[in-house]
Amino acid sequence: MRIGFVGLGNMGGPMCRNMMKGVNHEVVVHDLNPEAVRACTEAGATAAESLAALAASCDLIFTSLPTPKAVEAVVDGIAPNIRPGTAMFDLSTNAPAVVKRLHAILAEKGVALLDAPVTGGVVRATDGTLVVMVGGEEAVFEQHRSILAAFSGQLVHVGPVGSASVAKLINNMLLLCNSAAAAEGLMIGAKAGIDMGKLTAIIQNGSGDSAGMRGLAARALKGEFKASFALDLAYKDLGLAVDLEAEYGVPGLLAPQALALLRMARGMGFGQLDTTAMLKVYESILGCEARL
Repeated sequence: MRIGFVGLGNMGGPMCRNMMKGVNHEVVVHDLNPEAVRACTEAGATAAESLAALAASCDLIFTSLPTPKAVEAVVDGIAPNIRPGTAMFDLSTNAPAVVKRLHAILAEKGVALLDAPVTGGVVRATDGTLVVMVGGEEAVFEQHRSILAAFSGQLVHVGPVGSASVAKLINNMLLLCNSAAAAEGLMIGAKAGIDMGKLTAIIQNGSGDSAGMRGLAARALKGEFKASFALDLAYKDLGLAVDLEAEYGVPGLLAPQALALLRMARGMGFGQLDTTAMLKVYESILGCEARL
């Protein structure tokens, strides 16, 4: 089998390299960043001359891309040359409506598209222990389970195409809302003069703990804002979740407020920093840093 992998960024690169370690198949890669391509070719992959060439020669294709528009552009690039019987897994955090539309386009060509977003961050992408949630034909999922398992610690078939994207957006919405609440709480502590190390220890061992809180403690409270999960991408993901709230008539009482915080952070120039840089909005407004 020949496997194509498009999108070799912070998440896609480690996933691709772990897949190469875990399966005995030829892997062909494509990315706009030559350094990202080189990191995979040095591990044994072959660089595709173009998206068209990749599509024409592969039996299985993975995409890991930053936005729905990027996924659409890649599908436009591979669709004319993709072979009937090919399976495609989109590992991106995508809009369910976009996934369903692209699924319909590729189905006309005899291609099965499944949405397969992941969660766990760069650390677990590197360790090969991501949670991979999949929406689409269960038989296709089972056929390629062993390949997905090469970069995951847990595989979940969620349901029909698009359902995994819904699950991923809900997951990220909860993370970001928890992060926003944690940032607000930590700033209260900083303004009140509480020892931030003791406050953090209390929260992390108490009922207020969350993955969002732990991310802030590991990064923002140490003044470390190099992007693991870039704030710009978090803003995109949360915006898609808020769109789903509107689509299904769910009252948006929390997520839109967290989205507004991220919008402020982007407006203040923090978009390329880690998502935990949302804390810097409070720090800038209040003239007070929250640090361990």
